Amino acid sequence: MMLHRSRQLLVRQRTMLSNAIRGHLAELGIISAKGRNGTAELFKIIADEKDGRIPAAARFSLDVLARQHAAIAAEIGAIEKRIHAWHRSSEESRRLEQIPGVGPIVATALVSEVGDWKEFSSGRSLAAWIGLVPKQHSTGGKNRLGRISKQGNRYLRWLLVTGAMAVIRYARQHGTRRLWLAHIMERRPIKVSAVALANKIARMAWAMMVRGEPFKEPRLLPAA
Repeated sequence: MMLHRSRQLLVRQRTMLSNAIRGHLAELGIISAKGRNGTAELFKIIADEKDGRIPAAARFSLDVLARQHAAIAAEIGAIEKRIHAWHRSSEESRRLEQIPGVGPIVATALVSEVGDWKEFSSGRSLAAWIGLVPKQHSTGGKNRLGRISKQGNRYLRWLLVTGAMAVIRYARQHGTRRLWLAHIMERRPIKVSAVALANKIARMAWAMMVRGEPFKEPRLLPAA
């Protein structure tokens, strides 16, 4: 988990630098698309000394931030190589990677953080520990489900929701043969679907680890 915590800190720092660079260039009227491709385009603009849109003093400051961004990205890459190496050596981690939305980063984090899977009585209890179960509100004898709790394991929750978002985006662009995934995408908005899918991933991970079974495609997704 020290590898994961170090990576998480550096990712936050890289994001802060990206936002700072975008903000400074936006003040000069230079806007790019979101994401890594857009950031790469901004770096090219900063490196181009012939681009007259950036004053010399501003270019110096932006170049400092760009070099810091590149250095942090390299350190993140080095940490991820260590995580991938540990993943390849762990039978549990490799088994979890069979689940859609779970890659080496998510799998190793689950194995490291959860430890003894049998300490949880069910997949739902694991999902609740992570913080993927919505709050319950009782009014007039009726129970209503609200937003997910901010308590729990924030790092695992962020990883699982991020993985679920990637699965849903791919399915929306290319389609999916997984009926249970299509079912939830039809019923709920993308962000709500991602949380529900992350909840399902946590439950499937618990079942696989406790029962020693490989991944099996579920038919339908039960309510989170």
